[in-house]
Amino acid sequence: MFHLDADLVEPLRPLAWLIGRWEGAGVLGYPTIESAHFGQEIEVTHDGRPFLKWESRAWILDSATGERVRPAAVESGFWRPQPDGEVELLLVHPTGILEMYYGTMEPARIQLKTDGVMRSPRAKEYNAATRMYGLVDSQLMWAMDMAAVGLELQSHLSATLKRVG
Repeated sequence: MFHLDADLVEPLRPLAWLIGRWEGAGVLGYPTIESAHFGQEIEVTHDGRPFLKWESRAWILDSATGERVRPAAVESGFWRPQPDGEVELLLVHPTGILEMYYGTMEPARIQLKTDGVMRSPRAKEYNAATRMYGLVDSQLMWAMDMAAVGLELQSHLSATLKRVG
């Protein structure tokens, strides 16, 4: 259950369920890396303008103990709702990658695919991705497929997070 901010501008209302602080865990894998478990924290905020600010950080977990082993991904960005149920997600990563996703939002479900990926000259080869976010039994569930290092689009990450604030 979440509380809808009465001051939330109309364009953000379809994304209101994302607002808050989330914590949880997931799994990662790809043919070029070893599969692992990861922990994640996401914070989604707004300042009254028609976009949401997105901050995510993750760390690799010890598969036996669940303890944090080392930092993993960090991403920052903005959700920009558009007319007619469409949405943009703009993300930047400290690894030299910038992504622009475009997709659709339905009640408690968002489906996105990259519309553009930019890489710095020393960033790894990364070409495309899809992401799906959903609110299921009050939990944020998400999955990402990725095309990178010469491979076709395939499963890469998924996680389940609980609202903690």
